[in-house]
Amino acid sequence: MPAGVRGGPYPRGVATLDDLRRAASGLPGAEERATTGGAAWFVRGKLFAWECHPWPSIPEDMREIIARELVVGVKVADSVDALALREMAPDVFLRATTRWGEPKVAFRMAGIEDDHLAELVTEAWRVQAPKYLRREWDGREG
Repeated sequence: MPAGVRGGPYPRGVATLDDLRRAASGLPGAEERATTGGAAWFVRGKLFAWECHPWPSIPEDMREIIARELVVGVKVADSVDALALREMAPDVFLRATTRWGEPKVAFRMAGIEDDHLAELVTEAWRVQAPKYLRREWDGREG
């Protein structure tokens, strides 16, 4: 099983929105907002992570998964990154849901380890954050 991905049927605790909140809360400029689709996280007005909602525009098989379990979407640097994640763990990372907001990837929270969740959220934030905030974060980390 790839690092950061839980084996089925996900024997450990399931990741929650509170876990995502913890991962996002320390990122400079990150803010949570309630949207019509659920919770979403922004940096300087740019969306970087969100709770997926089973919108009619999403293919039916993906809608069924999203309707029955917690699925989160995050921005990624490019479509190659999204494809690599989907290929690494196709039971966790869903195939493309809609063209809106590409590049992005959606994943089942039940299949993500806490460390990998934090990495996915931080990388999504980095994709959307302005340079000065990334420099601020890198200064904390270094």
